[in-house]
Amino acid sequence: MHGGGPPVVAGRPLDHAYTSENVDLVRAGCCNLQRHIENIRKFNVPVVVAVNKFASDTDGELNAVLEEAIKYGASRAVICQHHGQGGAGAVDLANAVKETCEASKAAGQSFKFLYEDSLPIKDKIGAIAKEIYAAGNVEYSPEAEAALKRYEGMGFSNLPVCIAKTQYSFSTDAAAKGAPSGHTLLVREVRASVGAGFIIAICGDMMMIPGLPTRPAFYEIDIDPATGRIVGLS
Repeated sequence: MHGGGPPVVAGRPLDHAYTSENVDLVRAGCCNLQRHIENIRKFNVPVVVAVNKFASDTDGELNAVLEEAIKYGASRAVICQHHGQGGAGAVDLANAVKETCEASKAAGQSFKFLYEDSLPIKDKIGAIAKEIYAAGNVEYSPEAEAALKRYEGMGFSNLPVCIAKTQYSFSTDAAAKGAPSGHTLLVREVRASVGAGFIIAICGDMMMIPGLPTRPAFYEIDIDPATGRIVGLS
C-alpha cells in the first residue's frame, strides 16, 4: 500500500504483490514508517520498532524493514512473533524496550510536549497538523469555527487536543498512502470532552465510535492458568 502497491480491500484476497517476495515494494513503503519515527522523536523519546512477522513474510523483506527503521532514526528494531508464539515471541521486543529506556534515562532524555497548554485551540490543532501530519494548512467548517469560539468562551482553551481522522493516511484522504505532505487538514467538527479533559477535532469524513454494548467482549477473554494461553478471542 504505502509503497505504491495495489489497494488492500477488506474481505478480498491479498494481491499477488503482497503474497510473494517484493523487497523493493517493502522498502518503498517504509516512507510511512520514516514519518512515524520522525514524529515520535519530536517528543524527545527514543523509538523501538516492533516488526510483526507474518507467515508470508520473507527474511529479505523483514531485514529490509529492520534496516530502514534504524536508518530513519529508531534506536532498535525487533522482529516479533507473539501472535503465534504468545509471550515467548515478544521477549526480544521486551528486552529491546527495557534496554532502550535504560539508555535514554542514563542519557538524561526527558519527554517534551508538542505544544504548550496555554496556546489557543487553533494553534494546538495547527501544531499537530503541521508537525505530525505534515499538512500545509488547516481549514475549519463554519460549525467547527462556532464550536471553537464557544469552547474558548467557556474557558476550555487550556485543554489538550485529540484529533479524530482516518487511520489509513497522514491526510484526511484514506487513499493517500505513503507520507503525503502539503495537504489541507479539514476540521469538520469540534467537540469538548470536558470530563476526560480534552478537545476533539473531527477531521474529514471520520465517524465517531459508538458506545460499548451492555456486555463488552472483554468479559469473555481470559488466560488459561494451566497453559498460559489466551482464550475467548474468537
